[in-house]
Amino acid sequence: MKYLEYKGYTGSIEYSPEDKLMFGKVVGIRGLISYEGETGKQLEEDFKSAIDEYLAICKEEGKTPEKPFKGSFNVRISASLHQKAALKAMEEKTSLNNLVAEAIRSHLSREEEMA
Repeated sequence: MKYLEYKGYTGSIEYSPEDKLMFGKVVGIRGLISYEGETGKQLEEDFKSAIDEYLAICKEEGKTPEKPFKGSFNVRISASLHQKAALKAMEEKTSLNNLVAEAIRSHLSREEEMA
């Protein structure tokens, strides 16, 4: 799946065959920012317009806009996997955070190689 990018925000691209309409929403934030269009060009224009409107409303209301993908997230895993990962990180003289980040990088790298 490809995504739309604008001003640091990422948007999904989906299609509804029933409505013959493309639509999407901004990913990586709690709030809902959605957009739609009959063509790719219209979808992209509505996406950018939705972001601009969101930022304008935040400014008008004196609120800080949500930042997508802040770089931190919670991961829930089994206690035994947590233990194994923590011990592996200690053996490698690194942090658990670095071990997990490297595992994600490695996984994404392999995926890109297969594409």
